[in-house]
Amino acid sequence: MAQKLLQVENLVTKFKTADGKLSAVRGVSFSVDRKETLCIVGESGCGKSITSLTIMGLLPSNGEIAEGSINFEGTELTNLKKEELRKLRGNKMAMIFQEPMTALNPVFTVGYQLRESLMIHKGLSKSEANKEGIELLKQVGIPYPEKRMKQYPHELSGGMRQRVMIAIALACKPSLLIADEPTTALDVTIQAQILDLIKELKDQLGMGVILVTHDMGVVAEVADRVMVMYAGEKVEEADVETIFNNPQHPYTRGLLKSVPNVDDKEHNLEPIPGTLPNMNEQINGCRFHPRCEFATDKCRSQEPKTFDLNNGHLVKCWLQEVAQDDEVAAAKASAPTA
Repeated sequence: MAQKLLQVENLVTKFKTADGKLSAVRGVSFSVDRKETLCIVGESGCGKSITSLTIMGLLPSNGEIAEGSINFEGTELTNLKKEELRKLRGNKMAMIFQEPMTALNPVFTVGYQLRESLMIHKGLSKSEANKEGIELLKQVGIPYPEKRMKQYPHELSGGMRQRVMIAIALACKPSLLIADEPTTALDVTIQAQILDLIKELKDQLGMGVILVTHDMGVVAEVADRVMVMYAGEKVEEADVETIFNNPQHPYTRGLLKSVPNVDDKEHNLEPIPGTLPNMNEQINGCRFHPRCEFATDKCRSQEPKTFDLNNGHLVKCWLQEVAQDDEVAAAKASAPTA
């Protein structure tokens, strides 16, 4: 079996706080292959962005990888020194941040920020990097690229700044691209253009893509596989068709029910009751049970195991145990007697 581009196993990310070490990511495992888009979805605060920052080695000073493995192209990232990781970051691994106005440095021109990565990782001269930067801006659909190279971020629109971020991320033709809510705060027309651009460049460059979002419409548009996170845990993972047509975790169903449907006049939004727990909130059993209408005594007392339904459809929910028991009972009842 071919090695995955990225393989994450039992990842635990903790933060040092006044209340002690708190877990933001709790034993998450997943993989990404070349030319594959994995969407990570969930409410704000569920651990999507922290998972991405952990992979990139960009955790704040009070964050740490407490357990787990991050294997990228056969290299174990958790064993690398900062300098070794810096050589990969921006070169083989790149990230598009969700707010380009704060991610781009306001005191440097677009050209300076584009050239920096090319000069550091590819060893180009300033003039060579400038020429390459202009071509990158053309590639992401920015008009008058020579002029834009001399401008500062505040002189560009939100859509253009996001395209500049994509150009910087793709400068060294990375194997893995992580896009953290790349269409946040953009109008729907620009959103569609950005998503189409990421899909096109993924196929051209053969990249693996991790797209972090809470927008299920975006998921339906670009995902090959979907990982649903809740309170730092992976609660469901499957291909995109299965997630939309046959969701099994109550949280995934809740996310889909809370999406507006303009084609169905009878459709009413059904918000998930309650709120996401804090990192320091102690919850016995399943962390979703306080908000789940199907919660049982077992859900409240025991952490659920992950059930593999079929073809990589993974669900962390005790309801699957009940469903499997029902299937076994039904099979026994229908079996011919001796």
